[in-house]
Amino acid sequence: MPALAQAEESKAPIIIALHDWTGQHITSHIAGDLLKAKGYKVEYVTIDYLTGLTAMENGDVTVMTELWATTAGDAMKASDATGKTENLGPLGPAAKEEWWYPIYMKEKCPGLPDWKALLKCGEAFSAPETAPKGRYLGMEATWGGHDPERIEALGLPFVAVDAGTESAMFAELKSAYERKAPIMLWVYSPHWVPSVFEGEWVQFPEYDAACYTDPKWGTNPDKAFDCGKPHGEIFKYTSADTKTKWPGAYAVLKKLKVDGPELNLMVKEVDVDGKNLDEVVAAYVAKHKGEY
Repeated sequence: MPALAQAEESKAPIIIALHDWTGQHITSHIAGDLLKAKGYKVEYVTIDYLTGLTAMENGDVTVMTELWATTAGDAMKASDATGKTENLGPLGPAAKEEWWYPIYMKEKCPGLPDWKALLKCGEAFSAPETAPKGRYLGMEATWGGHDPERIEALGLPFVAVDAGTESAMFAELKSAYERKAPIMLWVYSPHWVPSVFEGEWVQFPEYDAACYTDPKWGTNPDKAFDCGKPHGEIFKYTSADTKTKWPGAYAVLKKLKVDGPELNLMVKEVDVDGKNLDEVVAAYVAKHKGEY
């Protein structure tokens, strides 16, 4: 039986943020189960991804298990500057997120995955609400990504459409894939989609930090965002006082690592195979709890 948290540590609950994708729910519950096994009280709160750091700075959240450098880099830098949060280092998986299409779309848009092919075949990806322009399905409102700016800077004949929820976005992919219907959407890794559906990421000009800030950088001298999305690590964050308030929990969170392929498998078990998330997490924790 794991030892209870030290008596001198705070008995207040550790509040873990939950966002709107399955993988993050899994990593959050892994962290929560590991902390519960050490005797800590854990609570979860659902909060928008890009405002989670502000909630942490305000004391409303203790832990965020996933902040992707690909979309939250600026937010992390701003939070670091406040001194109210701490970056606990990489979670483990490498992050990639970009425009993605099923492989059958290459027949309708020769030249893919080179982004320049899209300049001539937007109509091949069109939908009734965007025709004759192509439709790009994303999650701009909650995840960021600068896709409307990217479309404008690169002169792409596309319209960015917000899916609303991740489940709606990937349900639409599944339906389109089964019908071999046109679709271009935001796909990220770690995730089950790249291992279940055959497809490719669009190859945009390689990301550079200057691309997002200096219009003179890149192919369009008048617009920023004329490149692809950044690649990078997925980081863990906690409130700055965790180290002194819950030193034992801090040590667990600092050590927390989740293997990318193993996380992909767990997400697939939940989203595709229909397994219960708590059961998937419990199996993972039972396998790895000796590491903590």
